[in-house]
Amino acid sequence: MPARGRGKSSLAADVWRELFDFIIATADHRSRVLEQLRLTPNDSRALSSLEPESGRTMRSLAEEWGCDASTATWIVDRLEKRGLVERRSAPKDRRVTLVALTARGVKTKARMVRGVYEPPPQLEHLTNDDLIALRDAAAKLRKAT
Repeated sequence: MPARGRGKSSLAADVWRELFDFIIATADHRSRVLEQLRLTPNDSRALSSLEPESGRTMRSLAEEWGCDASTATWIVDRLEKRGLVERRSAPKDRRVTLVALTARGVKTKARMVRGVYEPPPQLEHLTNDDLIALRDAAAKLRKAT
C-alpha cells in the first residue's frame, strides 16, 4: 500500500520492520568481526561503553547495559582475563573501583569498530540519493534518542 493515506504509526511500523529485518539479515557480517576478535555481543557492548582514561563504576555499566551488577561483573571479569580492561581505584575515593580499557583493549575496540562499521555489501545496491536519504534519516533518529 502506498504511503499516502496511511497512518503515521502504520508507516513507522513498516519502516521499523524493514530496518530490523535488514539488521537481522546482515548479522553474519557483524558476527564474523566479533568472532575474529574472539568477542561476544556482550563483550562488544562493554568495549563500546569504556574508555582508557576515564573509568566507569560497575553500577553505571550495569545501568547502561540493563543488567544486574553480577552480570556486569561477569562481563568485566571475562574482559579483564583477556587483558582488555582493568579495575582501578577512583582518584578521589579509593573505595570506589572503576573499570577502564587497557592499551590492548583500546586496540581491540578500534579493530572492532572498524570491522562492524564496514558497511554490508547490500548497501552498495542503493543509489547515492537513497544512501543520502537513509543516512540523513538515521542521523535524525540518533539525535532523537
